[in-house]
Amino acid sequence: MVDIFIWLISFFILIALVVLLIYQLTCLADLEFDYINPYDSSSRINKVVLPEFFLQGFLCLFYLLTGHWVMSLLCTPYLYYNVTLYTSKQHLVDVTEIFNLLQREKNQRYYKLAYLVVLLFLSLFWIIFSSLEYEDD
Repeated sequence: MVDIFIWLISFFILIALVVLLIYQLTCLADLEFDYINPYDSSSRINKVVLPEFFLQGFLCLFYLLTGHWVMSLLCTPYLYYNVTLYTSKQHLVDVTEIFNLLQREKNQRYYKLAYLVVLLFLSLFWIIFSSLEYEDD
């Protein structure tokens, strides 16, 4: 029963990460179609970058502490990428360069979104598997 709650917590954390990425992609799309100015777009994106990094790091640590080694190993490339961005000071969107890097920023977030969707489906699989296993006991 505890395993089901662990997978549910990880599922909701993954949902929160997906929502943060979709919000960032929406801000970039609004900027691309000239609905908002570059300053507003970059400030909105920069407000959610660190919570995204924190949530992803917490998720990787959560998997590690609960003994789900495979999921923890699957989260480490994304964690490594985020740590690399943060240490090289490239995690924030620069308001003066946002138009030059718009496609790169969108592609970066699309890759992150695809990666998280795969983790989300794996988490959903483990929720279903754990609940069926709990019913058999």
